[in-house]
Amino acid sequence: MKTELLMHYNTYIPGRLLIMGAFITLLLSSCRTTRTPHYNFQELARAAIRLEMDIDEKDNHALYVESSKWLGVPYRYGGTSKRGTDCSGLTYSIYKKVYHKKLQRSSEDQRTEDCRKVTKRNLKEGDLVFFHNGKKKRKASHVGIYLKEGKFIHASSSQGVIVSALDEPYYRRCWMQGGRISD
Repeated sequence: MKTELLMHYNTYIPGRLLIMGAFITLLLSSCRTTRTPHYNFQELARAAIRLEMDIDEKDNHALYVESSKWLGVPYRYGGTSKRGTDCSGLTYSIYKKVYHKKLQRSSEDQRTEDCRKVTKRNLKEGDLVFFHNGKKKRKASHVGIYLKEGKFIHASSSQGVIVSALDEPYYRRCWMQGGRISD
């Protein structure tokens, strides 16, 4: 009788452990450490064509797809929508959608309160780029989002939302700093 009870006890517990182990393994194998939205090829191709740049596998696809949707939006002082936006409204809106971060609403406040300084040669995609207007050289009057290869997206007061190059004479002359948003 003692042997019967012992055998029953030994087979019952390992069976339960085996089932629990299989369940935990299944549960853990379905977990992912990062959650990257998948964009279809056509959406990425459209974004690449609109932005006039290659979008690589390592690039932040969400940033490029969202940025491309803003191209051509007219400039409107104080605006934050696709009916019209100003430069800080564009950075505010894209950051909210892509990075789920709420930025300040003026370019100077974004520069001083939302990010840390980054040199031009250390810019990474998603960094902010700040410019002065030539008169007040210590205060940011314009902001954009760095994409790559020296290009950034911004809301121009005369052309609306466009992609420009940092090495254009105006942006070279009025460059202030890059900024990386704090985590």
